[in-house]
Amino acid sequence: MARANLTVTQARHRARVLTVHSYGVSLDLTGAAGSDTFRSVTQVRFDCSAVGERVVLDLRASSVHEVVLNGRLLTPDLVRHDGGVELPGVVRGRNVAIVTADCAYTDTGEGMHRFVDPGDHATYLYTQFEVADARRVFACFDQPDLKACFQFTVTAQAGWTVVSNTAPLVVDDRGDATVWRFAPTRPLATYVVSLAAGPYHAVRATHRDGDRTIPLGLFCRQSLAQFLDADEIFAVTRQGLDWFGPKFGYPYPFDKYDQLFVPGFNAGAMENAAAVTLNEKYVFRARATWAARQKRAATILHELSHMWFGDLVTMAWWNDLWLNESFATYCSFACQADAPGSPWADAWTAFANRQKAKAYRQDQLPSTHPIVAEIRDIDDVLVNFDGITYAKGAAVLRQLVAHVGPDAFFSGLREYFGSHAYGNTRLSDLLLALEKASGRELGSWSELWLQTAGINTLRPEFTTGPDGAIRSFRVRQEAPPLPPGAAGTALLRPHRIAVGCYVLDGTNGSLTRVSRIETDVAAATHTDVPQLVGHRAPDLVLLNDDDLSYAKVRFDARSLRTLVRHIGSFTETLPRALCWAAAWDMIRDAELAARDYLRLVLSGIEAETDVGVVESLHRQVAHALRHYADPAGRDELTVRWGQAALYRLCAAVPGSDHQHAWLRAFVAAARTTEHLDLLAELRDGTRTIAGITVDVEVRWAVLRRLAATGRAGEEEIVAELRRDPTPAGECRAAAARAARPTPAAKAAAWVSVVDRGDLPNQLQRAVITGFAEAEIPTLLTPYVNRYFAVIEDIWSGRSHEMAKQVVLGLFPATADHDVVLAATESWLTSRPTAPPALRRLVLEQYDDVRRAVCAQTTDRARSGDHAGNP
Repeated sequence: MARANLTVTQARHRARVLTVHSYGVSLDLTGAAGSDTFRSVTQVRFDCSAVGERVVLDLRASSVHEVVLNGRLLTPDLVRHDGGVELPGVVRGRNVAIVTADCAYTDTGEGMHRFVDPGDHATYLYTQFEVADARRVFACFDQPDLKACFQFTVTAQAGWTVVSNTAPLVVDDRGDATVWRFAPTRPLATYVVSLAAGPYHAVRATHRDGDRTIPLGLFCRQSLAQFLDADEIFAVTRQGLDWFGPKFGYPYPFDKYDQLFVPGFNAGAMENAAAVTLNEKYVFRARATWAARQKRAATILHELSHMWFGDLVTMAWWNDLWLNESFATYCSFACQADAPGSPWADAWTAFANRQKAKAYRQDQLPSTHPIVAEIRDIDDVLVNFDGITYAKGAAVLRQLVAHVGPDAFFSGLREYFGSHAYGNTRLSDLLLALEKASGRELGSWSELWLQTAGINTLRPEFTTGPDGAIRSFRVRQEAPPLPPGAAGTALLRPHRIAVGCYVLDGTNGSLTRVSRIETDVAAATHTDVPQLVGHRAPDLVLLNDDDLSYAKVRFDARSLRTLVRHIGSFTETLPRALCWAAAWDMIRDAELAARDYLRLVLSGIEAETDVGVVESLHRQVAHALRHYADPAGRDELTVRWGQAALYRLCAAVPGSDHQHAWLRAFVAAARTTEHLDLLAELRDGTRTIAGITVDVEVRWAVLRRLAATGRAGEEEIVAELRRDPTPAGECRAAAARAARPTPAAKAAAWVSVVDRGDLPNQLQRAVITGFAEAEIPTLLTPYVNRYFAVIEDIWSGRSHEMAKQVVLGLFPATADHDVVLAATESWLTSRPTAPPALRRLVLEQYDDVRRAVCAQTTDRARSGDHAGNP
């Protein structure tokens, strides 16, 4: 079914003439196990300020049975409209519309998602409405600035639990069915309204907040109950509640707080008011490292901060999506780092290493855009949940905090929430509050940082005298041209940075900071830093130390030599993470060869104490070898990396997080007969490594690697699925099948995803992942032209989430690069009228391939050297 769109012009007009007061929504979900549809009855009360206005309620229904407007029965087949129900005869003033329809369950993670657990055959439901999918469940005005109060009445199967944004007022047991009537909500945007139903396992607790008690709930499928570590999840939640309320000057704005870990979820989580849904991958079935738990904590706190940013105060239109996501990202890491007693005090290291890498990549693509983006319609925003909206926005906010001071920043937020509670805002509303609190004019700052695209590069330039003292020091700022196709002009910007000076300690070999100068870099090509004149030249100068700004940094020649030889010698994790990030950016810019990056990682990774950074380095090395290494030397470098991973796996402290991280790196890199034999022996138990438990996730990872290299086939996959007949097991099996290095396996995967197109979202994602894992790149070359022949039909004919999976996942990035680039250029040239959101996704993938070709050229030029021994 094609997607119904909504333009900003249409939305703004509707908001000018309509005021929505309330929705009463009744849903009958008793047939969820056998029927593809459910009955939805909506009563919406709204005012209209114009006479003769053409009003359309958004609705995507299988059938509409009855429409009543102000007591007058309308003929359903006459009032159906593209993507909704037209209401002829709306009067000026108060109107009441009642729409009775049958709406469809989905298996795409959109609207009312239905999932059947293959283990116990229990049915679970949950809703996902962002960006504009509430219309899949009830008739509504589906845009963020038409907030209203909601009251749900749900008839569900007896024995089920039903969860919504408020607590139930009445639960009426009627034998084989139960009616749940929920309390009315405060004014909410449609996209944060929520409902879940099924035999969910529940764990309940409370949190004391001043003189009131907040009920807390955790929910998951029954078959995951044994893995739900409720104590840690509640502890993180309480940490956030204790920190956010005082910081924001506004108590938690709802009456309870539930968190539901749900199957088949497309994102990490969703900030439904007081009923947050999270991807059930955060219920760990196997051993989770500290970094995985930190990431889960960041997600929990991100969604909790949304109760203020997004739910209490909501953007007027999606161009201000950053008001939700950038602030939630910043505040989640700030809470982890600064809340008293937090176990995640090094959170900014994780932010610098993981989040900003996403932002730097996104900001160098042809699709780069300002943080406050131009959003023309719903399709635009659907592809704008990206590294700029989340991570760049959060990094810029961190710089703003350094610019105005944390006290003024949070004072401004308190003013903002106090003035706009339960309302809608724009950028100007936030800037006004921050200007009032800080006394600084922020309009020019906003224009440069929030309303323009691109990234700056900072380089140190200094001279020294015969005595080794610094005679002059300045920061050189560059504004690299925006990528071809990107809108706007590259600009120099003001930065608040710290300059860190590090010296090697001759006694213990550590790299220690001896001075730190915090300074403002002007929006100019050069900024002098006179505070450093007279200081002895350090062994390493780190611009943007402490990660206060958003900028690419480079090194002077002496600092780069120190970095290559001693990156593992930093005494703190954050500066080392910043240097790792700079090195990764250099390889992406073809300034550093893949083999030299491998040498750098191998020289310093053993000293890395932060396992999250270690895991990121593992992923980056794997990506560099797969995409940035000269194809002629790729196998040799990959074998060397696999051998290094095995050595460190065996040398690590048994049972440690680092050992388990090295196990995953070794599994992913294994390709020699010796290494694959070891994997097979680990899986069948004939070989052990002290400290390593071959749990369910390890078994699947090993099996997928064996399948991808032709060492395992259907018989082994079926046997493993019998051991793990769970939703996760089904997905792992599907990925392993599609990863097999045969034309038949790739053809079967293509047919299931493209030709049939009937897989549920999580199975489709798994098949796509396996399909793209091609040990023999020529296996994907036949699909290059087939890909471009089908993507427009897929984009127009499938839901956004399902189409996006296909467009991104099946792009043949590892096929012959000349063929891929030529085919992409031909499609882009011949399809100028293709949907802009689709063109954006294709352009992004094209740019990644083009960048890979440049990086391979750099690596080829260094192919006479060696990457060093493990």
